[in-house]
Amino acid sequence: MPEQETTPQVVKVWPENWEAFEMFLRLETQWRTGPRGLLGLDYRVVEWLFSLYQTSRPRELLEDLQVMELAFLGELHGGAD
Repeated sequence: MPEQETTPQVVKVWPENWEAFEMFLRLETQWRTGPRGLLGLDYRVVEWLFSLYQTSRPRELLEDLQVMELAFLGELHGGAD
């Protein structure tokens, strides 16, 4: 199959969201899966990464990650409104 050309998409991240964005990228291989595909992030790994990176605001960071997780899953499963 021929390779499809893709144009990288530029995403701007506000400074106050940078820590959550970096943590989300660190978690990109830590998804729980089931017969229908991705289900959500593995929260045991989230907790471990919070400890490893010594985050000072775990509750707020978790809430930020959950917003990104739900948005990603919504796009993945058909762009639900």
